[in-house]
Amino acid sequence: MDIQSIQTTFFSLVEKYGWKVLAALIILIVGRILAGIITWSVKKVVSRSKGGKTLAVFVGNLTFIGIMVFAIVAAINKLEVQTTSFVAILGAAGLAVGLALQGSLSNFASGVMLVLFRPFEVGDVVQIGGVTGMVEEIQIFVTTLSTPDKKTIIIPNSKITSDTITNFSTSPVRRVDMVVGIAYNADIDKAKSIVKEILDNDPRVLKDPAYTVVVAELADSSVNLAIRPHVEGADYWDVLFETQEKVKKAFDANGIGIPFPQRDVHIITEKA
Repeated sequence: MDIQSIQTTFFSLVEKYGWKVLAALIILIVGRILAGIITWSVKKVVSRSKGGKTLAVFVGNLTFIGIMVFAIVAAINKLEVQTTSFVAILGAAGLAVGLALQGSLSNFASGVMLVLFRPFEVGDVVQIGGVTGMVEEIQIFVTTLSTPDKKTIIIPNSKITSDTITNFSTSPVRRVDMVVGIAYNADIDKAKSIVKEILDNDPRVLKDPAYTVVVAELADSSVNLAIRPHVEGADYWDVLFETQEKVKKAFDANGIGIPFPQRDVHIITEKA
């Protein structure tokens, strides 16, 4: 085949299919732009409803995928490919892929359950599978948490729905649980009085419900006091850390010892 024949064939193909290919590309580009605009609008509308940001992100992702699938099918149809056969092939391929990706489908179903039943929202502080963090985003297949030390934890949705979920943000009030051990020869009433004075002077400690300071345990090496004040959720960590430090300093200043674990060892020697 000479160069002239190749050129003739090339221009013939361009003339026959060039505009169709260009139209298909335009459909894809316009579809991508529309998908972005419509997804943004859907997220904005849903976020203002009762669903909030959690449902907005989830529905937005589904909307984007749906529009792009429609645009791709329309582009293929513009190339005069039989979409009926294409859809049938796509369905068969989808079945095969679905069987191979059962875990992903499980994550998708779990994502739908999380959005419908809403055990937590975006912005809540939760504990899932031993990981504690703030919910950043609930996506179709995974949920993203941000830990206090700025780590990003990505958890498959199926793991979340099959595990115990602890939501620390459901109630605006949290109880701070602390245990402090004092020596057996220390004055218990004096120790409790010191702790109560510290709590009374802290404006972050709520009066209702009232705090408790009680003897929780007679341990091997110490008498353990349980200290349980209630605070606003935002004050939890500050109150926990600062109260423990104040208690330690106050006990030292008043001669109340905080013992370390001790053990008496008796050595028995056998006579030869």
